[in-house]
Amino acid sequence: MKIQVVTYSNTWPAMYQSESEQISAILEDNLVAIHHIGSTSVPGLQAKPIIDIMPVVRNITAVDSHNNAFEKLGYECMGEFGIPGRRYFRKVSETRTHHIHIFEEANQVDITRHLAVRDYLRSHQDVADAYGELKAKLALEYPDDIDGYCDGKDAFVKEMEQAAVRWRTSH
Repeated sequence: MKIQVVTYSNTWPAMYQSESEQISAILEDNLVAIHHIGSTSVPGLQAKPIIDIMPVVRNITAVDSHNNAFEKLGYECMGEFGIPGRRYFRKVSETRTHHIHIFEEANQVDITRHLAVRDYLRSHQDVADAYGELKAKLALEYPDDIDGYCDGKDAFVKEMEQAAVRWRTSH
C-alpha cells in the first residue's frame, strides 16, 4: 500500500463522527468515552488520510465478543497488535480509511499519551507544522516502505510524546 500524506481535510471530523456513532452502538454499555486521535484530529496537520479512533471501555476482554459486529462494518480484528491491553481494528478496503485503538479505562498510560499528543499538537502549531513536514518528506522518501516511514519519524514522535505528556500534566 502506497504511503500518502495529504493536506488536512475538513471532511475528517465528519468521518470520525459517523464512524464513532457506529462503534458506540457496537460497544454499548461497555463504552466510557470515544475520542478522535492521531494526525487527522489536528486541524491543519498534514496526515495519512486514515481516521484514528480511540474508544475507552470498562472491560477490554468484553470487546472480543463484538469482533463479528466490527467485521460487518468492514474491520479486520488485529487483537493487541503490539500494544498489550489494546484491541486494534483496521478498516479493510482498497484504501485504509479508519483505525480503532480500544483501551480499558484503567490503562491511563496509553490513553493519556494519545490524548496528550493530540492536544499538544492542537496547541503548538510550530510542532504540528514540523511533524507534518517530516511526514510528507518521509512519504516521498519511502512511498512503499511503511517500516522506513515509521523509523524515520520514530525519534521525533518519541520526543514529542514526552513533551506532550509533560505539557498535559502541567496544565
